[in-house]
Amino acid sequence: MTSRTPWAEKRFQALCAVAMVAALSLSISAPASAQDGPSLIRDTEIEEILHRDADPLFEAAGLDSKTVRILLVGDKSLNAFATQGLMMGLNTGLILQTETPNQLKGVIAHEAGHLAGGHPIRSAEMTRAGLRPMILTMGLGVLAALAGAPDAGAVLLGNASYFGTLGALGYSRDQESRADQAAAGFLEATGQSGRGLVEFFDNFRYQEVFDQARRFAYFRSHPLSSQRIETLRSRVERQSHYDAVDSPADLAEHQIMKAKLEGFLNPQVALMKYKESDNSFPARYARAIAYYQMKEPDRALKLIDSLLVDNVDNPYLWELKGQVLFEFNRVEQAEEPQRRSVALKPDAPLLRINLGQTLINQKEPAKVEEGVRELKRALLNDTDNAVTWRLLAQAYDKQGKDGDARLATAEQYFSMGAAQEARVFAMRARELLTKDTPEWRRATDIVLASRPSNQDLKDLAKEGATQSVFRR
Repeated sequence: MTSRTPWAEKRFQALCAVAMVAALSLSISAPASAQDGPSLIRDTEIEEILHRDADPLFEAAGLDSKTVRILLVGDKSLNAFATQGLMMGLNTGLILQTETPNQLKGVIAHEAGHLAGGHPIRSAEMTRAGLRPMILTMGLGVLAALAGAPDAGAVLLGNASYFGTLGALGYSRDQESRADQAAAGFLEATGQSGRGLVEFFDNFRYQEVFDQARRFAYFRSHPLSSQRIETLRSRVERQSHYDAVDSPADLAEHQIMKAKLEGFLNPQVALMKYKESDNSFPARYARAIAYYQMKEPDRALKLIDSLLVDNVDNPYLWELKGQVLFEFNRVEQAEEPQRRSVALKPDAPLLRINLGQTLINQKEPAKVEEGVRELKRALLNDTDNAVTWRLLAQAYDKQGKDGDARLATAEQYFSMGAAQEARVFAMRARELLTKDTPEWRRATDIVLASRPSNQDLKDLAKEGATQSVFRR
């Protein structure tokens, strides 16, 4: 499921607390919608394409590809960034501007050069008075998003003047040059051409003559110059894989990714770009998503069904069909396509959450109970997924399990770093749950980890709760 979370407004203290939460599981949020402003986007299909592009480059850079987080930022501006904690952000605007997979891989390789060189941490500009806290805040905002609180994380990035800070921070020309050279080496080591990175820079060479305020955000933080481009060109043209080309599979995936993003984020543009006369898979995919976004579910479903005729084992088409049906109140009809998507890709928690959400919104108690099981299974990989905890609270409330519902709500707030709300709901859960059960102990843990008041601690001590926790 593609999901898009707008920047919300939450307190700075609550967001910083998220950085202290142990898990860094990713989470989904509200359905995609066309709206202005930056947002964090989650989509299993796009994330897999990005990691297939990026992981070999991360490994060539000496980075553990399993620990590098790629954030897909829903923003039309052309930008990318690397920050503390091995995190890389790619704007959808930048992805849509790349003409080939090799161009996108070139940008990723360049950002990997910054990560491997420690540039986000070592930049001399970070030592300037007043800037270090902003960059630290930005890092915590990304951490908050990864910890299952995209709403909360978004605000911290906003409070850190996300795009402004990136532009103000920037890299030195020396760092840019070193990242260019590192990128060329990573691409060569993975048997890929550096031509794409040079092409990408060439396409925006005119940015060099603009004043700072008129440049794209990427070129404010990554200063571009003709000399820099020519130095890079000289290097990559001498490399043995300069003439390597993108594989047909890579080209197809890149087109699919761009079509999907265009359909979700710019549906009217997608319908003009991918005309009815174009019967290619990416074009029909983009149109189906665009019609869905423009609230024409029947036209969307007709296109999706035509795509499924020749792509019956594509889990993302079944996912999309289920998403359209669910969001247009055809909940029972949504169940079967969502089951198909999970069966085809059982290890994708986002798909399983979709199914769980559909099941708990049905009337039959057996369906609701099955939905609870699916959501719990998704949480095995996404422990701190705030949305999943919210759905579980909804299901438990429907089942009349008040203690479990309040505990799930406490988990939701805890994963978002909202300590006060987490503590309040955890205390309520303790009153309703059986003492010394795993659920009751977990509620006590949340209270103790959520800045309890002196009165809270006294109440726990009277019950012997703290001793019970420490005896485990």
